[in-house]
Amino acid sequence: MGTADKKEKVLATKEALQLIAKLTAKHGPLMFHQSGGCCDGSSPMCYPHGEMIIGESDVKLGEIGGAPFYMSASQYEYWKHTQLIIDVVQGRGGMFSLENPEGVRFLTRSRVFGEGE
Repeated sequence: MGTADKKEKVLATKEALQLIAKLTAKHGPLMFHQSGGCCDGSSPMCYPHGEMIIGESDVKLGEIGGAPFYMSASQYEYWKHTQLIIDVVQGRGGMFSLENPEGVRFLTRSRVFGEGE
C-alpha cells in the first residue's frame, strides 16, 4: 500500500483483486456488502451487482476491483475510524457469497486511521 492508499476507506489485496476479476468474468459486475453478523458472521459478502438492495441505511465506502463496497450505517459508526482491507483466505465463505464454491473466502482485515488521516 502506498501513502495515497491510506485515506481510502476500503482496499483489496492483490489476491482479493485477482479473485474479484475471476468472479467478474464468471458472473458479470459485482458488489460487496460487509455483513454485520448473523448467519454468515462478519464477512464481506460478494453478490452480482444489483442482487442486494442497497437502501438509505447503507454507506458506500468505495470500490474494490471496480465493485462498489457497502456497509450498514449503524455498523459504519463503529468502523468509521478504520480502513478495511479485503483479503482472501482458504476456506468456505458466506453461504450466499459468490466465492463460496471457489474454496476460498473474502476476509476483512482492518487498521485504525492515524492522526491526520
